[in-house]
Amino acid sequence: MASESRLYTLTPATTTTLRTFRLTTSRAATLQALILTINKSTQEITPSPTVYTSLPDLADDLPEHAPRFVLLSCPLELAGGRKSLPYVMLAWMPETVGSELRMLYAGAKEMVRGVAEVQRVVDCGEEEEVLGVEEVLRG
Repeated sequence: MASESRLYTLTPATTTTLRTFRLTTSRAATLQALILTINKSTQEITPSPTVYTSLPDLADDLPEHAPRFVLLSCPLELAGGRKSLPYVMLAWMPETVGSELRMLYAGAKEMVRGVAEVQRVVDCGEEEEVLGVEEVLRG
């Protein structure tokens, strides 16, 4: 992670936002999602101001031609009635993304995973994969 931290920057405010999001979603009763973007010129990772509460809204707002990281806390009821609250990162990478952006996001993936302290990374490239992430997490 040392080499990635020199390439990409997180402001103290962004780090605080990520930590606060992780801690508040650990007690949430509804789905919570936060989109992260990398500024191509400064290589700064920034969160969106919007916290999404539904997968269809999240899927609609993900760009068709640009990658994103999505922090997702998704309450689930597993077989036998047991409740689970996985905290994961969706790595949004549509097929139409150019090679420069692919490399930019691929290089930051593990760093963001570590800083965000997610349990798992789920790769998504189509809207249907985002909408079906609850089944992937159950499974």
